[in-house]
Formats: sequence, C-alpha cells, structure tokens
Amino acid sequence: MTTAATRREPQRISSLAARLGTILADRGIDANALPAEAPSERVTALELAEARIPPRYRHALADHQQVDAWVDEVALAARPGPSGTRGIALGPSLLIAGPTGTGKTHQAYGAVRSLLTTGVRLRWEAATTADLYARLRPRPGHDAERDLAALSICPLLILDDLGAAKQSEWTEEITYRLINRRYTDLLPTLITTNLPTAALRDAVGDRVASRLAEMTTTVVLTGADRRRRPNA
Repeated sequence: MTTAATRREPQRISSLAARLGTILADRGIDANALPAEAPSERVTALELAEARIPPRYRHALADHQQVDAWVDEVALAARPGPSGTRGIALGPSLLIAGPTGTGKTHQAYGAVRSLLTTGVRLRWEAATTADLYARLRPRPGHDAERDLAALSICPLLILDDLGAAKQSEWTEEITYRLINRRYTDLLPTLITTNLPTAALRDAVGDRVASRLAEMTTTVVLTGADRRRRPNA
C-alpha cells in the first residue's frame, strides 16, 4: 500500500541531496567530482579537509614538540556536540615565528591534520594576512562585515604571515577586531610571522600585540630557508 509518507520520500531525498550539495560547495568541494556510488568506507574528516589544504601542505606533519603539545591541549579541551562527536570549544592559541622558509606554514597545516586524526570535529579557515585584507576590503555586492564576523568566530583560524602585508589604519583596525574577538572568546588561533617581537608590535600596533602576548604561546623556528636549494 502506498502511503503519503512513501510518496514524499523521493522529494525528501532530493531536498537532502540539494542541502548536501550546498554544504559541499561552501567548503570548496565539487559534488560532481565525488564518486557516483557510495564508497566502501566512509570518507574521513581528514580526507575532506585535504581538499581544502593547499597541495604543498597536504602531507604536512606537526613534528615540532611545542606544536604537537598544542594539538594535544586543544584536543583535550574539545567538548561533545549534538551528534556526540567532540568538537573544538575553547582553547589556547599559538604564534609560530621564524625567518622565511623555516616551515611555519607547514607546522600550522600539520597541526590541523593532527587535530583531525584525533577524531575532533573541526571547522577551520586559513588565510594569509594579505589575502585577508583583500577579502575584507569593501566592494559592491560583498558583505565584508559578515565575512569578518564569520572569521572571528570560526572554531580554528590559521592567520599566516602576520605583519607581512602593507599596513594602514584600516588594516590595523581589521586585525584588531579579528584578534580581539578571538582573544575575548578564547578561540584557538594559529598565527605565523617572519617578524621578531619588537617589529611585530610596530607592524600590528600595541593593542593587537598586547593581546597576542597573552593569548598565544610562541614557537620560534630556526634554520636555513628550505625553499633555497644549493647550486649543483
């Protein structure tokens, strides 16, 4: 016997498929590129994340002792969500400093991958400061305030190359609003910079530097520029 619920089932499935397509698109995943048949094993959170991680860092490892310790601390602070899966709630932040080419961005993406392997449910965003300012610069048809708010409350944010972009009163204010919200809400933030402490303070201003000093543990990477290969 065909019931009303049975007749509605195709419509419900179609609606769920449309919602899934929207979610995947928001995460930068092409639904059409997924296999037509269900895979024999469930796609892991790490595999989904690697679709968003830049190719150069898709196999990055957080092999620095302090970065690894940060991963453990954030994972331990995770709290169960509605589905029972643990998700990031509150946690410490990390400032990874060092000269160009010492592996700062590598460690940051490695930390994201390490968190996902612990089974923590993770929503995250990543941007260089130069791209951040370009993304938030006012322009017709774009709600920069909404974009800034989303970045400010994202459970985990990678802010790469802090202090490297050209500074102005506007960029200083944007950086302050972003960092202050995450400082106030105790949201984990991974920040990388090429600048020493004194130069970073000059670049981002006293208000941001003061909050970074309190909210982050500093990891200093040393060594030669890995991007430069010696001549044969």
